[in-house]
Amino acid sequence: MLVAGGTDGGRRRLNAPGVGVSAIVVDGDKVLLVRRGRPPAKGAWSFPGGRLELGETLRDAVRRELFEECGLRIAVGPIVDVVEMIGVEEGETVHWVVVDYLARAVAGRARAGDDAAELRWAALGELEELATTPRVPELAAAALALAASGHDIDWRL
Repeated sequence: MLVAGGTDGGRRRLNAPGVGVSAIVVDGDKVLLVRRGRPPAKGAWSFPGGRLELGETLRDAVRRELFEECGLRIAVGPIVDVVEMIGVEEGETVHWVVVDYLARAVAGRARAGDDAAELRWAALGELEELATTPRVPELAAAALALAASGHDIDWRL
């Protein structure tokens, strides 16, 4: 059960793990990254996404987050992985369970919005040179391989 434990500068502090979603948006041999403008992992490059809201499905959350953060409408593919992030940031223990989906843009023009400080498309070879959140290169490789595999992917709009 997710329980709000108060607020901290407009952010909700949690007494239990938070559930988040992210989209690994692929375009050819590149993935979409955002530089996080707020904690957790402020300043790091990551996949766009955010918190699951009460009553929202995971797929609806990833669609909403991509539109808010990047201005894109996406088709959501399968789950690439589920990542658990546990650590301390700004003196607070953070624990997130993030469901990473394969996605592709279907409408809109990519732009940084909401809590994304900037965005960029990056090829696999560029990821090792960037300060990323954990596992970004590994997850990007898995998503690109899945997208290129020729498998019949169920892209849900």
